[in-house]
Amino acid sequence: MEEKHCTSCKKKVANDPGNVIFACPSCGKYEVVRCSRCRVDAVTFKCPSCGFEGPN
Repeated sequence: MEEKHCTSCKKKVANDPGNVIFACPSCGKYEVVRCSRCRVDAVTFKCPSCGFEGPN
């Protein structure tokens, strides 16, 4: 099984109870992974497929 890493900070999220994984809200082609810290701090992520930037 492939290890998941936060799209923003690249931290492993395997033991992070607050992580979330979802499809890019713009294109749906890329799996966005967010660790709990980046979610709380609203750290920006960028979809490598379409260039969408979130969370704002």
